[in-house]
Amino acid sequence: MRIEDTALLSIGEAAERTGLSVKLIRHWSDVGVAPPTRRTSAGYRLYDAQAVARLELARTLRDLGLGLDAIRGVVDRTRGLAEAAAVHADALEAQIRTLRLQQAVLRSVVNRSTTTEEFTIMTKVARLSAAERTAIIHEFVLSTIEDLDVPTYRQGLLAATPNLPVEPTAEQVDAWIELAELVRDPALRTAMRRMAEYSAEHAPGEHDEQTLRAVQDLTDMWVRRVTAAIEDGIAADSPTSEPIVADIVQAWIPTQSQTRRPSDGDGADARRRLLEQLEVAADTRTERYGQLLCIINGRPPRPSMAVPGQWLMTALRTHSEPGARAAGIAAMVDDQGNTTDPAGLLNACTRVLAEVEKMVAAVKPEQLGDPTPCANWDVRTLLNHLVWENLLWTSLADGTPRSDFTADHLGGDPAAAFRSAARTTLTAFRRPGMTEQHYGPAPGWRLVEQVIIEMLVHGWDLAKATGRPTDFLPDIAETTLPAAQAIYGALPRTPGGSFAPPQPTPAGASATDRLAAYLGRTIG
Repeated sequence: MRIEDTALLSIGEAAERTGLSVKLIRHWSDVGVAPPTRRTSAGYRLYDAQAVARLELARTLRDLGLGLDAIRGVVDRTRGLAEAAAVHADALEAQIRTLRLQQAVLRSVVNRSTTTEEFTIMTKVARLSAAERTAIIHEFVLSTIEDLDVPTYRQGLLAATPNLPVEPTAEQVDAWIELAELVRDPALRTAMRRMAEYSAEHAPGEHDEQTLRAVQDLTDMWVRRVTAAIEDGIAADSPTSEPIVADIVQAWIPTQSQTRRPSDGDGADARRRLLEQLEVAADTRTERYGQLLCIINGRPPRPSMAVPGQWLMTALRTHSEPGARAAGIAAMVDDQGNTTDPAGLLNACTRVLAEVEKMVAAVKPEQLGDPTPCANWDVRTLLNHLVWENLLWTSLADGTPRSDFTADHLGGDPAAAFRSAARTTLTAFRRPGMTEQHYGPAPGWRLVEQVIIEMLVHGWDLAKATGRPTDFLPDIAETTLPAAQAIYGALPRTPGGSFAPPQPTPAGASATDRLAAYLGRTIG
């Protein structure tokens, strides 16, 4: 159709000018968003510059997501642009929050093994209001400890409610979903009930802020001391952990002054009671409960105390009363009536070091990151420990004990590092009179014996990790097993200790496998 008045555009020309479809312009014309300026005698729509401007404004508003009513209000000037923008911005914020919530739930599903039923529950849990979230926690706390005389403990739990922000992060939503699942776990209820019952039995009633602060300061102190000990390579069941235990017990005693059984000093009873308290509080679910609340409420969670807690409990089991472990060691290493052949021990040590040296030399670079029977140790860490053991016992024999447990003793050539350390060990042990000389209560041959045990057991670990036979040097392992039983038989085989409980051995297992099994390794 030709239009004689060039100031007017046909609907097709208006569509070309604005980038809108003819169908949409026709619809907007019919609903009053952008009516035509006039029509031809044949009924065709015509649009002038003002009508085209309305179309372009309507298109911009639509692209921003405004609805038809809002668009009509703006182009008709019955509603201000700023007002419409503010309303739409609020709507977008709500939509964005919903999308973020949905994204967080989906991310949580990715990180969990979630069934379709669990997914439905997670979505409902994520959408709960603040009041509903608080009600869930309050119901959990009150149903768990309502009848016990622990008002301070109860008030603290009720005050710690999940305050999910208006715009939560994915981590906060995931933490809330995990917390909602956790409070439905009967094991958490049992653990928190046990803690509350212990408190009600030993220290019922109200506790002031000063008392609570003293307990927190004690916790900070022992976690700090134990963490430092772990970093220094001090085993919980070693003699060197005794002074740490004594210091912690001395700091713990004053915090018991308001309990029903105040302690009158460090002794077997005090150490047993401290161990009992740690065992009651050791459930990782209760710790996770507090960590999740911190995450939801935007506070940094406290680091886990599980590892230092296990260390301290093992140390308390080892040193059940002051000096007991040291006395036991002194009695064990007493060489009166000893029939050990020092020359035979030195020969055995030489053979074991040579065998382990061959294993170390056979390790391929691509195997350094492989796992080993030692929990959380890869092959490289195990090799570093093998070198360290040689350096440690050599330094003891030389009278200059080392403490650089955490250092890298391998460098770029593990085989050369072990070979050098083993040579240094043998040089120190072959020094005239070394096996008869006393190092504290222990004669020198006991140091040689210790290296043999360490190299046999960790050599077994290396063989297992790298696919080599584990039944090496069975004659030496046969004569070493009784010594290992005498040295380590009294140690607690609990998490945090040097060894797992003895493991079963199949019929016909070699002496080396039996030694490894006695020290907690799984055979087969």
